[in-house]
Amino acid sequence: MSSTDSAQQAGKQQRISTVELGSNGPVVGVQGLGCMGMSWAYGPTDADEARATLERALELGVTLYDTADAYGAGENERFLAPFVKAHRDEIVLATKFAIGVDPSAPYKRVINNDPAYIRTCIDASLQRLGVDSVDLYYMHRRDPKAPIEETVGAMAELVAAGKVKHLGLSEVTADELRAAQAVHPIAAVQSEWSLFSRDIERSVVPTAAELGVGLVPYSPLGRGFLTGAFVSADKELSEDDFRRQQPRFTGDNAAANAALLEPVRRIADARGASLGQIALAWAQHRAEAFGLAVVPIPGTRKRSRIEENTAATHIALTEEELALLEPIAAQVSGDRYADMAFTSAGRE
Repeated sequence: MSSTDSAQQAGKQQRISTVELGSNGPVVGVQGLGCMGMSWAYGPTDADEARATLERALELGVTLYDTADAYGAGENERFLAPFVKAHRDEIVLATKFAIGVDPSAPYKRVINNDPAYIRTCIDASLQRLGVDSVDLYYMHRRDPKAPIEETVGAMAELVAAGKVKHLGLSEVTADELRAAQAVHPIAAVQSEWSLFSRDIERSVVPTAAELGVGLVPYSPLGRGFLTGAFVSADKELSEDDFRRQQPRFTGDNAAANAALLEPVRRIADARGASLGQIALAWAQHRAEAFGLAVVPIPGTRKRSRIEENTAATHIALTEEELALLEPIAAQVSGDRYADMAFTSAGRE
């Protein structure tokens, strides 16, 4: 097929369907876009291509765009601002508070859920994004020392003030989700969920389904590892790439985990698909498996990848294929983060 034919075929690619994110949440495309890597964390970027990727995603029906004040100390929000301004009525804009990043030590995090801090954070995010309100505002991480009822109460005040439309939580336990929901409706929980990371299926996902809360899986491609794009982060990725800090992508763990991709590769080859598409099709299937809205937010900086990723929403895996993928997560070597106290798994 010629490059012209390929471009025409991509241009005709089917748009993705939509879903309501939670019982009272926004209607979004069934796949969103994680924007962090467009300006931070994953090594050098091409800003022009990243901007073109934002536009292509919207053409394909992606409407949920996810950022956070911690991504590059606000730089990612500033990067998104022109796109948001051009398409404000077409997109659902999500950002987050709670993680402070020391510029001199970019991988050292401080978590703050104090109500006064939250009020400061939303005003700063609104200014950087150039908007009057955000559609979905997440507590990025939970500070166990702060009562979650107070944190969500402060977030609810932002809804009343018109600065936020819907509330979300990231990396919370089932009990924390219940406590939060009792204060104010929660539209979505965002946590890592992929073929490599399934701990939230034990209690958080069933609780979300019960309460009518949507799930937004971040890193559904295992930060790129599930695509086969790299095998060893410490040997293949740039010095400033965040993945070099994550145990499962380095050393012996990486080698062991790379071998776990074999069934993914087998299914992909049989279907003429990519490994990433199979991983995303599995993530999309979680909606059917658990009876709730699931909107993965794979990150990418390239138009070709957004086309590949959104095409995965049209892949329905068979029971036999799902059975081949089922054992993978239990065999993964290494934790998601060097400090798992930074996740909900550290409190369950």
